[in-house]
Amino acid sequence: MMDIKSSMAQIKVHDKMFGPFLSDQDIQQQVRKIAEAINSDYAGLRPMFIAILNGSFMFASDLFKYLTIDAEICFIKLASYKGTTSSGQVITAIGLDVDIIGKDIIILEDIVDTGKTLNEFLPKLLHHQPASMKIAALLHKPEAVKFPIRIDYLGFSIPNKFVVGYGLDYDGLGRNLKEIYQLV
Repeated sequence: MMDIKSSMAQIKVHDKMFGPFLSDQDIQQQVRKIAEAINSDYAGLRPMFIAILNGSFMFASDLFKYLTIDAEICFIKLASYKGTTSSGQVITAIGLDVDIIGKDIIILEDIVDTGKTLNEFLPKLLHHQPASMKIAALLHKPEAVKFPIRIDYLGFSIPNKFVVGYGLDYDGLGRNLKEIYQLV
């Protein structure tokens, strides 16, 4: 059950309370900045974006609205969370179904915390011989890092607290929130 009374008030998702963390305006401002940097870096090129589902769908959608370059996108599903903690296993539910040989790749991630998901996925992706590969993440939890991952385009560095909203969920709920809330 999700109880939302007003924008940016405390909310209850399932059995946990979450407090306001990042507003819709702050998120959109950072997404726009990431898009501007990508537009500049990839001027005259046509990168292939690989959005990691489920969490990155809102980030990917909003980012594409601000892109002025030609770009392609595909989606893959990787997961490592159960509830509010990482399961320790990366599950590939939907794989890459496009040819990326010789293409400039930008991976879109909602959040990078331990780095385990990307640490396991990147070598598999490099096996497909892309021309280049960069990572764009909306959120990064530096305190949670166990597998260092270089993030080329970053929206926010955040504390090691569980967050929900803007594509991020707690056991399936909360993805539809336009703001981001943190566990209180």
